[in-house]
Amino acid sequence: MNKKTTYTISIYSENNVGLLNRISAIFLKRHINIESFSTSVSEIEDVFRFIIVVKMNPNQIKKIILQIEKQVDVIKAFFHTDAETIFQESALYKVKSSALFERRQVQNIIKKSNANIVTVSPEFFVIEKTGFRNETEELRKNLVEYGLLQFVRSGRISVTKSKMGISEILNTFKKKNK
Repeated sequence: MNKKTTYTISIYSENNVGLLNRISAIFLKRHINIESFSTSVSEIEDVFRFIIVVKMNPNQIKKIILQIEKQVDVIKAFFHTDAETIFQESALYKVKSSALFERRQVQNIIKKSNANIVTVSPEFFVIEKTGFRNETEELRKNLVEYGLLQFVRSGRISVTKSKMGISEILNTFKKKNK
């Protein structure tokens, strides 16, 4: 059996209802767990980008990309290993304010993790941390004992180290749809 690798899949598409459902069904049929998912506008107007992180073997990833590209709304799909991308995640932590005001350790934890305090109120404060998954998770674990009230982490966002050529493809798509 081939060793599983973490892949970042980038899907460029039109913004049409139902595409997310169809894409997730491709993974569901093959019993592949999605580790992370995010979407946003892309560098080209009216074109959206899905970022999906999965662990699978090299043969599976190629088949998945072919299936994704068969979707009518999909313009182009790519896959890359972690070594081929620059990626980050963001996390927000809501903590009891008493921990910030009464315990110096919390301020040291925040400083050591290169996180930022974004909001302070009498009842709580909110910390923002951008980094790798293990870094955001470590900060979460360190804050639990100080009254962590809420925690949320984004999906992976990434760009490739090498040129993908997607801008040319997207510009052609944009011209065809004018």
